[in-house]
Amino acid sequence: MGLERNLTAGEIVGQVLHVAAAHGLDPRDRVLNVVMMGQGEPLLNLANVLKATRLLVDPAGIGMSERRITVSTSGIIPRIEELGAAEIRPKLAISLNASNEEQRQQLMPITRKWHLKDLIATCRDYPLRAWEKLTFEYVLLNGVNDTDADARRVVKLLANLNAKVNLIALNPGPGIPFMTPAPERVASFQEIVRQAMPCFLRKPRGLDIYAACGQLKRMTSEELVQVR
Repeated sequence: MGLERNLTAGEIVGQVLHVAAAHGLDPRDRVLNVVMMGQGEPLLNLANVLKATRLLVDPAGIGMSERRITVSTSGIIPRIEELGAAEIRPKLAISLNASNEEQRQQLMPITRKWHLKDLIATCRDYPLRAWEKLTFEYVLLNGVNDTDADARRVVKLLANLNAKVNLIALNPGPGIPFMTPAPERVASFQEIVRQAMPCFLRKPRGLDIYAACGQLKRMTSEELVQVR
C-alpha cells in the first residue's frame, strides 16, 4: 500500500487516549495494554515511538507501565539495536511467520535485506530487562507454514532465547491468497512449540470487518470498494 507518512508521537498517544475514553478505561489500569503494530513498520518511525512511550509512562503524562506497552517489528536489525539502547522503551515483539530463511523470504520480503540468522543473533544479544521476554509472532497459513515440521523448526530456531510465541490463525479477507488452518492443525502446532517455551494462541477479533493488520486500509482502497 506504500508509505503515506509517519505518525507523530502525539497521534500515537492520542489513539491510546481516544480508545480509553471511548471504553471508559483509565490508561493507568492494568486492563489496558498497548501494542504498536498493524499500521506500518514502527521501528522505521522509532523516534516518535520512543517519544510516545515516554509520554505514556511518565507519571506526569499518562502514567502507564512499560510492561503494558509493546512494539512489533518485522525485523529491522539496526533499529532493534537502537531500541535496546533506549532507557525507556516498550517490550519487543518480532513478526516471525516462518520457520526458515527461504520460507520467510517468500512471505516477508524484508528478509531479503535483514536475514533471519542475523535477526536471531540480534535477538540473542538484545538487553532484556529482568521481567521481560522476547515475543515472536507467528501467523499460521493453511498448508504454508503450519506443519508439525514447521513447529519443530521454530523450536530449534528460538532455542536458547528467553522468548515466548504468540500464534495467530490468519484472518482471511479479500485479496489475501491464503487460508486459515483448521483448529486441530493450530492445536498441534501449539502443542509442539509449548513443550519447549511458552506458546499462546491469540483469539481472532474483527473477522466480520476484516480488521487484521492492514486489512481495514485495504478495504477502503478504490479497487476493493469497486469489487464489493
